[in-house]
Amino acid sequence: MSRAERRAERQPRVALALGADLAPRALDLLEIVELAWHDCYNEISPSERLVDDMLLLSEGSIEGLVAAARLALTDWRDLKMAAAERRLSP
Repeated sequence: MSRAERRAERQPRVALALGADLAPRALDLLEIVELAWHDCYNEISPSERLVDDMLLLSEGSIEGLVAAARLALTDWRDLKMAAAERRLSP
């Protein structure tokens, strides 16, 4: 799957999480994450589950998405733990 195809596939989820106005910038950020992901983990892209974790932790803001992306790139396991905790808390 190409980067453009992944972007198109993610667009509805990103728009739902951050709103239609922020979606293009959030999708740009996720493309940057893909480039860094390759450098960090030697994989083309984070899994869609990790993308969902980043969107959850974004709390609907670009700033939150930046923080979640940084966490994912630093250690994706910490992202998964934070997202799991968030899903469990009311």
